[in-house]
Amino acid sequence: MANSKQSAKRARQAEKRRQHNVALRSRMRTAIKSAHKAADDGNKDEAATLCKAAIPQIDTMVSKGLVHKNKAARTKSRLNARIRALGS
Repeated sequence: MANSKQSAKRARQAEKRRQHNVALRSRMRTAIKSAHKAADDGNKDEAATLCKAAIPQIDTMVSKGLVHKNKAARTKSRLNARIRALGS
């Protein structure tokens, strides 16, 4: 437990920030999962639309430092590859 008023405030701020980061990360993961589900269902148009919505969210998480840039690039690449595979 915090021993001073300053450390108590820092603990409150850290928890508030953690909750915010959890919500942002969850929103990004939901966007990715919905694009994957549309691709699995074979709906190329819907999957492409959801992918275009998910990519800015992924990039935002990178800029906020919640996701590493290489993980974001890998995720976007795999998502695009899955959608391209629907065309064949």
